[in-house]
Formats: sequence, C-alpha cells, structure tokens
Amino acid sequence: MLAQTLTIVAPVFLLIGIGYALARYQVLTPSVSDALGQFVFVVAIPVLIFRTLTTADLSAGVPLALWASYFLGAGVAWVLGNLVIRKGFGREARAGAIGGISSTFSNLVLVGLPLITAVYGQEGQVPLLLIISVHLATMTIVMAVAMERAAAIDKGEATPPLAQLVGGAAKSLLKNPLIVTIVFAFVWRQTGLQLPAIGQDVLNRIAATALPLALLSLGMSLVQYGMRGNVFPGFLLSVIKIAIMPSVVFLTSYFVFQLPPLWTAVATLAASCPTGVNAYLFANRYGTGHAMSANAITMTTLSAIVTTSLWIWFLDLWFGLGLS
Repeated sequence: MLAQTLTIVAPVFLLIGIGYALARYQVLTPSVSDALGQFVFVVAIPVLIFRTLTTADLSAGVPLALWASYFLGAGVAWVLGNLVIRKGFGREARAGAIGGISSTFSNLVLVGLPLITAVYGQEGQVPLLLIISVHLATMTIVMAVAMERAAAIDKGEATPPLAQLVGGAAKSLLKNPLIVTIVFAFVWRQTGLQLPAIGQDVLNRIAATALPLALLSLGMSLVQYGMRGNVFPGFLLSVIKIAIMPSVVFLTSYFVFQLPPLWTAVATLAASCPTGVNAYLFANRYGTGHAMSANAITMTTLSAIVTTSLWIWFLDLWFGLGLS
C-alpha cells in the first residue's frame, strides 16, 4: 500500500524537482520563472477554481464544520510555532509571528491541488477548494494583523486599532486573482447560467495546464529560498507544520465534527502540505525571520514526498478510501 502511495505521489514531486533543476542549472532564465508563476496564479489556477466551483455539488450548504476542523488545527500550530520562537529561542514578537505563519500557512494551491487530485480525483477537489475559498483570505488577514501588532510591540508603541488592520488587509485581497475568482464563481452559480460548449472546452484546456505548471513553478521558486543560517528553528517549525497540524485537523474532523471520510482525509492531507511562500514574503516585508521561514519552506517541501505519503497511507488504513 505504501509503495502504491509513493507511486501516485512521486510524479507530483518529480515535477517540482524538474522545475528546480531547470532554474538551478539556468536552463530557463529567472524571467521565464517569473512569467510562469504569473501565468499560474493569474490565469491557470483561477480557471481551474472557477470551473470546479461552478460545477461542484455544494448542496450540503456552508461547510462550517470543515472550516472549523481545519482552522482549529491551524490555530494550534500557530500558537506552538510562535511559542517555539519566542520562548524557545528568545526572539522578538515579529519573529514569533513569522514562526506562527511558517508552521501554519499551507501551500494548498501549488501542492495541495495537484496532490489531492492525484490521490482522490476530482471528488477530492471539492472539499479542498472549499478550504481554499476561505484559507487565503483568512490567513492573509490574520498574518497582517499579527505582524502589525508584533511590530508595534517590538517598538514599544500602541497597537493600531483592529478594525484598521483588518480593513487594510481586506482591501489588498480585493486585488488577488484567486479571491476575485472564488467570489465570481459563487456569483455565477447564483445566476443559473451555463457556459456554452466551446467556452467549457476552452476552460478545460486551460485548467489542464494548471496543476503541472504550478508544480514546475514551485520547483523553480525554491531556488531563491534554499537553506539559510541556523536550521534548527526551521526544523522545529517544519515538524509542527507537517506532523502536529494535520494530526489536530484529523482528530477534530473525525472525532469532534464527524465529517465524511473523504472530507476528513482531504482536510488532513491539506494540513500536511508544505509551508507556503507567503511566510517568506511576510518575513521579507517586516525584515525578520528570513532564515526560519525559508528553511521551513524548503524542508517541508523536500520532505513532503515522504510525509504526505505516510499521511495518505494512514488515511487509507483508517478509512479504506482507496486511491484514484
């Protein structure tokens, strides 16, 4: 069973490796990497999300239990990551916030979508996209508020009003292609309109490029992160991200909210995804935690072929879902 799991998961991470090699050995220039990443985020992934959300069966209503299960796990991971950096390594409040982000923010788009599609097929995309539909907005607002409050603490200043921080972060989200696409998809569903066959065919062709190009783009972007400085904080944050967070999500999904097996499996596997690059972007913006965030991104991504395979193996033993 574990060998079968590795067979399914390996192509996902081989594409990441190919992307890394193309950038590392300068087969493709940095400008190509930037253009590919732009295409993935602005065109390919939004088309895939729109196509899936407009055709998915969402008759079960608002998935509050699914969201609660996932974000309870994220909350536990955030607190642990923050404590490890603040108390364990004696760092400032901003670094503690970066520790929380690095142990919490999952790469659901570039890794989660290809991985869960490979394992559970298009049925698995539905609960994952429901998580993605609130994940980016929620995490971005939480990260912005946490970092601004931490920056004020480090400077010994009064923290800005919460409404002001949330409003500023929310405004920035209005320009994000993924958020715009998710909102548009739900609005489209309400109209009851159907795309003509030729339009559906075009969407299908673009969507088919999304997952492989996303993986290649991620691999190419890893060249700029790499391993930096003291790796131990990054290692501890990685353990929280790929072991503790998915464990909490599984326990809350299965025992507390009693979600369907597929939804529990998808939520758990989503939580086990590597740290997203947003952690490094926030570290760069606030001038702290560059090494720990870069190390967390690199270590969780490089180890994911093993760690996600183990989670898939465990979930299959528990539920007997079978693989796509």
